[in-house]
Amino acid sequence: QEKKIFAVQGPYPVIRRLLRARGWVERKFPRMGRARSQPEQEHGSQAKQLQGEKEEEELCSEDHDVIHNLMSRLVQDQVPYFIWTNRCSAVNCQLLRQDQVLNHYARVGTFATKEGLCLSLRNLPWFDQADPNTFFPRCYRLGAADERQAFIEDFCQTAARSLLKMALERAGDTLTRTEQSLKSGECPDEGHVSHPMPSTVGPGPLVHSQLVEEALQVCGQHLGSLEHQDIDEDLLSSCTMGTDWDCFLRDYYHVVHKGAGLTLSRAQWKRCQTLLGCLAERLPQLGMEGDHNIWILKPGAKSRGRGIVCTARLEEVLQLAQGCTALSARAGEWVVQKYVERPLLIFGTKFDIRQWFLVTDFNPLTVWFYRESYLRFCSQPFSLHHLDPARHLCNVSIQKWFRPAQDQHPQLPSDRIWSCQQFQKYLTQVGRADAWHQVMVPGMKAAVVGALRSAQDLVESRKGSFELYGADFLFGEDCQPWLLEINASPTMAPSSVVTSRLCARVQRDTLRVVIDRRNNPDCPTGAFELIYKE
Repeated sequence: QEKKIFAVQGPYPVIRRLLRARGWVERKFPRMGRARSQPEQEHGSQAKQLQGEKEEEELCSEDHDVIHNLMSRLVQDQVPYFIWTNRCSAVNCQLLRQDQVLNHYARVGTFATKEGLCLSLRNLPWFDQADPNTFFPRCYRLGAADERQAFIEDFCQTAARSLLKMALERAGDTLTRTEQSLKSGECPDEGHVSHPMPSTVGPGPLVHSQLVEEALQVCGQHLGSLEHQDIDEDLLSSCTMGTDWDCFLRDYYHVVHKGAGLTLSRAQWKRCQTLLGCLAERLPQLGMEGDHNIWILKPGAKSRGRGIVCTARLEEVLQLAQGCTALSARAGEWVVQKYVERPLLIFGTKFDIRQWFLVTDFNPLTVWFYRESYLRFCSQPFSLHHLDPARHLCNVSIQKWFRPAQDQHPQLPSDRIWSCQQFQKYLTQVGRADAWHQVMVPGMKAAVVGALRSAQDLVESRKGSFELYGADFLFGEDCQPWLLEINASPTMAPSSVVTSRLCARVQRDTLRVVIDRRNNPDCPTGAFELIYKE
């Protein structure tokens, strides 16, 4: 009569325990074989739950609560009014009654898959004045011919900017040495600033200043296009015409990867400074993109970091994509995204952050942001000269296969997990105490709302549904957050002391919002904060 019958499918013992404590009775899902492995966009990252299934089965097999089991048998023919599953496809949403609550929305693949997020965020300017380029690294779907070509042109453009940055950086080192020589009475060459690679890389062949001149011309054309932007104009194509990119990239690789030196005239040095300064005002990603032109290739149908590859060569991206296309019937899901080359590091180690948020309505859009989160560390020190997963992919399921570095900083956690409170304490120690509340959290909130607004009209809204999501963010050196992806059905399987505590809390507070608050709008919602209601 009170409609307190629930059904739970998947690794969620906390949800089951909390509902029983509220007086709910479980109607158990019928036991079925392992689900087919066909990927489904609706649940985004359902594979993240696999790591907890074994643990959940063991917990369920040890359920000795006779009373609960008996009551479950008595309601096997009754309608469950609260349903929690690890994937949307476990329930036929079309057959649900209006008074049945489900923890999923249909068609959330429009923002909870790598391909969907890449596509939907391009529509954000139609819904908001926000620019997705300020929080989402530019991204291309390699299965679409036009986007594949756009990526190639972007790669070349980025190579030209990277060359100018590297030329300035090395020239700065040389000018410092020149000033020291002047003080000692030596006379340097007044026509050029010559700057070999650092001694750690070793001497290489000299590349003529014509390469820098070509990069200046390309970047100058790009700046001109940005200053006179036409909505119908293909900016990248107009800036890459007339350049022999095969030759340019060959020489560029010699400079970046083989230690070739550069010759740079003083006039070119001044033009580089001016041009990059102007581009910085119009390209929000100029700083974070660095100067190595590294990109990250992601298979959209997989999760937990599987299949992800970092590379700094165009031909490698295209070869990998071609090989993946031959093996995958859903080639369009493969995306390539600009790698954040200048991330915020902790003791020289890369990390990302898992941030939860809850949507209780898509029409009107209603978003709750969780005030607690956790950091995931890589096991090896960060380096742009080594692109292996141990240094660059923070996923727990990836890092568990690697041993920590022998010279790992003693303050880094052995289980590679920090709470956001530990992170805030660290920020205070390094003199950036205000960054969390003034830059990081506001930036993450804006990115979450922006991503949801851009895909809102494509999601199948249902009044009786809600959904908990896990967004992954990376912070730049300036503490600005960069959204990497959004996961539906984020894993609740504890992998550390921190996640064991936080995963239980977020499930508890989710039930407070979606169950308790319906009967009592003034009830506490734990760490959930309502950040947006349309």
